[in-house]
Amino acid sequence: MAEFQPRVFSGVQPTGNLHLGNYLGAVSRWVPLQDQMPTIFCVVDSHAITAGFPDPHELAQATREVTAAYMAAGIDPKKSIIFNQSQVREHTELAWIFNCVARMGWLNRMTQFKEKAGKNKENASVGLFAYPNLMAADILAYRATHVPVGDDQKQHLELTRDIAAKFNNDFADRIKELDIGIENPTPSPELPEYLYFPMTEPMIAGPATRIMSLRDGTKKMSKSDPSDLSRINLTDDADSISKKIKKAKTDPDALPSETGGLEGRPEADNLVGIYAALSGATKADVLKEYGGQQFSAFKPALSDLAVAKLSPMTDEMRRLMDDKAQIDAILKEGAEKASAIAEPVLKDVRKIIGFLDVR
Repeated sequence: MAEFQPRVFSGVQPTGNLHLGNYLGAVSRWVPLQDQMPTIFCVVDSHAITAGFPDPHELAQATREVTAAYMAAGIDPKKSIIFNQSQVREHTELAWIFNCVARMGWLNRMTQFKEKAGKNKENASVGLFAYPNLMAADILAYRATHVPVGDDQKQHLELTRDIAAKFNNDFADRIKELDIGIENPTPSPELPEYLYFPMTEPMIAGPATRIMSLRDGTKKMSKSDPSDLSRINLTDDADSISKKIKKAKTDPDALPSETGGLEGRPEADNLVGIYAALSGATKADVLKEYGGQQFSAFKPALSDLAVAKLSPMTDEMRRLMDDKAQIDAILKEGAEKASAIAEPVLKDVRKIIGFLDVR
């Protein structure tokens, strides 16, 4: 039997402006993957409604904006499949099946639900509670083998692996009977002889993955932060970028000469990390150049670098957003390509679990 075809899947929610953290922590890391294996990059608009329904016009606009950001950052629709999740019904169909595979105890352990629901979890939507199952469906509808994730999503990918393992075990005999599985080279009590779903591997990005708030170095940069000064949006112009970096929180000490000196200095660590990620250097390299200098000297250098790196992408996003028909055509073509992969997977899953299809 053949092995699982290597395939990358990832996505971003269209909720608010994409920011520097989304770009450095995710999208910029996807670009080189396009030349390594088949890649699918989704605008996960079904996830965008779990915490409440946004304004319909704003959701549609944000979906196009994320698509434009993907392409402006270097995601090529000729190399990768780009589409919005809600256009491919297999995502939600498989999510319902996974709702019946996953256990309540597994979802109760998901820390992101606790963080997002807070003290008001009794009023949180069922969708917010169960959205890790939809995330698993997003990945496994394509039998994706690799998912680039940051630390905050690693727990969800572990849940995806748990769901895949349970499905493979629960239906091991049926998968073998139908002869639609992939032979497992190392069968064990945890994983049977034949697998239908792969045990998807995380692709953990490097140390610059977690970009923190410009106003609080202990909190992740977020679209939901009420202060726009906490983040650099990909739509910000040069003046806005410079202003936000100038106002970024720091401490009174000079930059250290070695990375060990960043310990206990979250804001300094964050700004050095941003410079390193934008320049393609390491934090150690940055500190070799700027160690011993005050932030009054470092911030202008960081502003110049950020503007130089981000302004061309911002300009390209604006150009793309001026041609909505082009974006819609790319999403339509991408959805057709995605459906061509996911539809046979769901056909197999229906057979495996015994759904009767007499059409």
